[in-house]
Amino acid sequence: MATVTLVTGGRAKTRAPRHHRFRLALPYLIPALVLYGWFLVYPMVDAVRLSFFQWSGFRTQEPVWVGLQNYVRLFTQDAVFWTAFRNSIVWVILSLLLPTVIALLLALGLNRKMVGRNLMRAVFYIPAVFASITVAAMWRWIYNPTLGAVNQFLKAIGLGDWAQSWLGDPQFAFGSIFVASIWQAVGFSMVLFLAGLQTVPGELIEASKLDGANAWQRFRAVTIPALRPTTIVVVSLTIINSLKVFDLVVGMTGGGPAQSTQVLALWSYTQSFTNHQFGMGGAVATVLLILTLALVVPYMAWSMKGEDR
Repeated sequence: MATVTLVTGGRAKTRAPRHHRFRLALPYLIPALVLYGWFLVYPMVDAVRLSFFQWSGFRTQEPVWVGLQNYVRLFTQDAVFWTAFRNSIVWVILSLLLPTVIALLLALGLNRKMVGRNLMRAVFYIPAVFASITVAAMWRWIYNPTLGAVNQFLKAIGLGDWAQSWLGDPQFAFGSIFVASIWQAVGFSMVLFLAGLQTVPGELIEASKLDGANAWQRFRAVTIPALRPTTIVVVSLTIINSLKVFDLVVGMTGGGPAQSTQVLALWSYTQSFTNHQFGMGGAVATVLLILTLALVVPYMAWSMKGEDR
């Protein structure tokens, strides 16, 4: 077996070839790979397979091969699918614009030395710890038409005419859910940006100050390039989490009123487990998978290309 000899500090060290090191590590990787394949890869592949069948989900009925018929019905006859598709895309766009920008601004503010900085960081991060269904229950009470904090506050400041049934009106329901998602999502992205800000070289900041650069010029020329790896992670996670949003919608509106808050993940679940059309549910899940790959993979490839330069 060929070996590689390295000389470090005058001492020779022998290192096994990469393929040999992989064989040594493989026994430790197998349990994790088996669990990953069984609980993640297999369900995805099986959902794609089921999308070509018509099946109610009951063992008494065998799946019937229908080819692309589920996709034809999905794109030509299912109006709710297009509502869910539009809402999912809008959710991604809004998530990239609002929570990400707010998280970056909070990270920049809380990266400065100030009294109570650690407390403020904890306060903004705590919502990210809560389960999404818990957040949904909290905000459902906040939006309660009679006793909710939002309507009570509007009445207290003399804007009682603005009080609404926030989750019962199709015009406001989607936006109301998204506000709750901002409250939950900002903290996690803020922590990632705070970690990224610790990697910004202090000497570059000082050098730019000596060169006469103002705060905006320092942010644009020094901070933003240093935050590039962090931004790649934040944007990728934001896209993925936005497309698979489920718990908040289920807990706050269940997709209503009048399907106005329906999203792809929830519609796939509804088709499979409520309507007992696992083929249609698999088709929606497959579309969601393709959409996720179509957004994340090109972005990651472009980002890595930028890193290589």
